[in-house]
Amino acid sequence: MRERARDKGRLEDIIEYSNNITHFIQGVSYEEFSKSNLLYFGVMKNIEVVGEATYMLTKAFKAAHPETPWKMIESMRHILVHDYAHVIMETLYDTAVNSIPELRKQVEGYLAETDWNEWEQGEDLFNDAQDAVYKSVVGIAKNMRAQGLSDEQIANITGLSDIEIAEL
Repeated sequence: MRERARDKGRLEDIIEYSNNITHFIQGVSYEEFSKSNLLYFGVMKNIEVVGEATYMLTKAFKAAHPETPWKMIESMRHILVHDYAHVIMETLYDTAVNSIPELRKQVEGYLAETDWNEWEQGEDLFNDAQDAVYKSVVGIAKNMRAQGLSDEQIANITGLSDIEIAEL
């Protein structure tokens, strides 16, 4: 279960693993990166952890900070975990060099600006009824997959994202 009390720690994890990524690639060209399995897998794993920490943030926190591309970050995590054989090295490097520093800057701002005592006491925007509806839609999507519908058809009918469908 995603709890508001854990959001701060998850954001701190994003900072820590973003710092690892930046440290690994500091002064490293794409050519050097592409020739080093150690760098490649080190960056890959740390981006995966950033994505997992993002995925575990509460829906309320992500909704309160829509300027950050949370779904895109989660999508990359899902690709790294579930479709790892098709990771595009250039995209991984570009993410490490360009996207991670921007994400770290945003998250540092959230950590500094948020009144964490107030945040933890707040009410979630997403209640049990919404969760029940979501679970029902996921169940329908699972049945659709079992009947042989494509992911695109399932997305069009249910409104679920590619990430959510991939997790069925």
